[in-house]
Amino acid sequence: MRIMGLDYGSRTVGVAISDPLGITAQGIEIIRREEENKLRPTLRRIEELAGEYGVETIVLGFPKNMNNTIGERAEKSIELKKKLEARTGLPVVLWDERLTTVAAGQTLMEAGVRRENRKKYVDMIAAVLILQGYLDWRNR
Repeated sequence: MRIMGLDYGSRTVGVAISDPLGITAQGIEIIRREEENKLRPTLRRIEELAGEYGVETIVLGFPKNMNNTIGERAEKSIELKKKLEARTGLPVVLWDERLTTVAAGQTLMEAGVRRENRKKYVDMIAAVLILQGYLDWRNR
Protein backbone atom coordinates (compact mmCIF):
# COMPACT_ATOMS: atom_id res chain seq x y z
CA MET A 1 0.00 0.00 0.00
CA ARG A 2 1.49 3.31 -1.05
CA ILE A 3 0.51 6.79 -0.03
CA MET A 4 1.18 9.93 -2.07
CA GLY A 5 2.04 13.28 -0.49
CA LEU A 6 1.43 16.58 -2.27
CA ASP A 7 2.67 20.10 -1.55
CA TYR A 8 0.30 22.30 -3.58
CA GLY A 9 1.60 25.71 -4.53
CA SER A 10 0.47 28.43 -6.90
CA ARG A 11 2.83 27.31 -9.70
CA THR A 12 4.13 23.90 -8.59
CA VAL A 13 3.06 20.70 -6.88
CA GLY A 14 5.72 18.75 -5.04
CA VAL A 15 5.07 15.00 -5.09
CA ALA A 16 6.31 12.36 -2.66
CA ILE A 17 5.50 8.67 -2.37
CA SER A 18 5.75 6.24 0.53
CA ASP A 19 7.56 2.94 0.43
CA PRO A 20 5.23 -0.10 0.09
CA LEU A 21 5.15 -0.57 3.89
CA GLY A 22 4.11 3.04 4.52
CA ILE A 23 7.13 3.84 6.70
CA THR A 24 9.23 6.32 4.72
CA ALA A 25 8.56 9.07 2.18
CA GLN A 26 10.64 9.83 -0.90
CA GLY A 27 10.33 12.76 -3.27
CA ILE A 28 9.62 11.78 -6.87
CA GLU A 29 8.65 14.85 -8.87
CA ILE A 30 7.75 18.52 -9.07
CA ILE A 31 4.80 19.25 -11.35
CA ARG A 32 5.08 22.75 -12.82
CA ARG A 33 2.21 24.77 -14.30
CA GLU A 34 2.16 27.77 -16.62
CA GLU A 35 -0.84 29.35 -14.87
CA GLU A 36 -2.26 28.84 -11.41
CA ASN A 37 -5.83 28.25 -12.60
CA LYS A 38 -4.95 25.60 -15.22
CA LEU A 39 -5.23 22.40 -13.21
CA ARG A 40 -6.19 19.77 -15.80
CA PRO A 41 -2.63 18.79 -16.77
CA THR A 42 -1.65 18.75 -13.08
CA LEU A 43 -4.59 16.52 -12.15
CA ARG A 44 -3.80 14.23 -15.08
CA ARG A 45 -0.17 13.88 -13.98
CA ILE A 46 -1.15 13.17 -10.37
CA GLU A 47 -3.60 10.52 -11.60
CA GLU A 48 -0.85 8.95 -13.77
CA LEU A 49 1.59 8.83 -10.86
CA ALA A 50 -1.06 7.38 -8.54
CA GLY A 51 -1.71 4.58 -11.01
CA GLU A 52 1.98 3.98 -11.67
CA TYR A 53 2.79 3.61 -7.97
CA GLY A 54 -0.41 1.86 -6.88
CA VAL A 55 -1.41 4.69 -4.54
CA GLU A 56 -4.34 4.04 -2.19
CA THR A 57 -4.45 7.39 -0.35
CA ILE A 58 -3.33 10.94 -1.12
CA VAL A 59 -2.13 13.29 1.62
CA LEU A 60 -2.49 16.92 0.59
CA GLY A 61 -0.72 19.67 2.48
CA PHE A 62 -3.21 22.01 4.15
CA PRO A 63 -1.60 25.44 4.67
CA LYS A 64 -3.47 26.81 7.67
CA ASN A 65 -2.50 30.21 9.01
CA MET A 66 -0.33 30.29 12.11
CA ASN A 67 -3.39 31.27 14.19
CA ASN A 68 -5.15 28.10 12.97
CA THR A 69 -7.52 29.93 10.60
CA ILE A 70 -8.14 28.97 6.98
CA GLY A 71 -6.92 31.47 4.40
CA GLU A 72 -6.96 31.70 0.61
CA ARG A 73 -4.28 29.03 0.04
CA ALA A 74 -6.07 26.59 2.34
CA GLU A 75 -9.34 27.23 0.46
CA LYS A 76 -7.55 26.35 -2.79
CA SER A 77 -6.30 23.13 -1.18
CA ILE A 78 -9.87 22.21 -0.23
CA GLU A 79 -10.91 22.77 -3.87
CA LEU A 80 -8.02 20.62 -5.09
CA LYS A 81 -8.99 17.88 -2.61
CA LYS A 82 -12.48 17.70 -4.11
CA LYS A 83 -11.12 17.62 -7.67
CA LEU A 84 -8.58 14.91 -6.82
CA GLU A 85 -11.20 12.73 -5.14
CA ALA A 86 -13.53 13.08 -8.12
CA ARG A 87 -10.79 12.41 -10.68
CA THR A 88 -8.89 9.59 -8.97
CA GLY A 89 -11.56 7.99 -6.79
CA LEU A 90 -8.98 7.93 -3.97
CA PRO A 91 -9.44 9.32 -0.48
CA VAL A 92 -7.58 12.61 0.04
CA VAL A 93 -6.46 13.55 3.55
CA LEU A 94 -5.75 17.20 4.37
CA TRP A 95 -2.59 17.42 6.51
CA ASP A 96 -1.47 20.53 8.38
CA GLU A 97 1.63 21.74 6.57
CA ARG A 98 2.50 24.87 8.49
CA LEU A 99 6.19 25.70 8.14
CA THR A 100 7.05 22.69 5.95
CA THR A 101 8.35 24.91 3.15
CA VAL A 102 10.55 26.71 5.69
CA ALA A 103 11.79 23.38 7.04
CA ALA A 104 12.42 22.13 3.49
CA GLY A 105 14.51 25.21 2.71
CA GLN A 106 16.46 24.74 5.93
CA THR A 107 17.08 21.08 5.11
CA LEU A 108 18.42 21.99 1.67
CA MET A 109 20.61 24.72 3.17
CA GLU A 110 22.05 22.30 5.73
CA ALA A 111 22.71 19.80 2.93
CA GLY A 112 24.82 22.42 1.18
CA VAL A 113 22.51 22.99 -1.78
CA ARG A 114 23.33 26.33 -3.40
CA ARG A 115 20.74 29.08 -3.00
CA GLU A 116 19.92 29.23 -6.74
CA ASN A 117 19.26 25.47 -6.77
CA ARG A 118 17.07 25.34 -3.64
CA LYS A 119 13.95 26.59 -5.43
CA LYS A 120 14.21 23.63 -7.81
CA TYR A 121 13.75 21.14 -4.97
CA VAL A 122 11.97 22.89 -2.09
CA ASP A 123 8.44 21.83 -3.12
CA MET A 124 9.42 18.17 -3.46
CA ILE A 125 11.17 18.22 -0.06
CA ALA A 126 8.09 19.91 1.44
CA ALA A 127 5.94 17.08 0.02
CA VAL A 128 8.29 14.57 1.65
CA LEU A 129 7.95 16.36 5.01
CA ILE A 130 4.14 16.47 4.70
CA LEU A 131 3.93 12.78 3.85
CA GLN A 132 6.50 11.73 6.46
CA GLY A 133 4.59 13.63 9.15
CA TYR A 134 1.41 11.80 8.18
CA LEU A 135 3.16 8.41 8.06
CA ASP A 136 4.74 8.95 11.48
CA TRP A 137 1.37 9.94 12.96
CA ARG A 138 -0.39 6.96 11.35
CA ASN A 139 2.22 4.46 12.46
CA ARG A 140 2.23 5.52 16.12
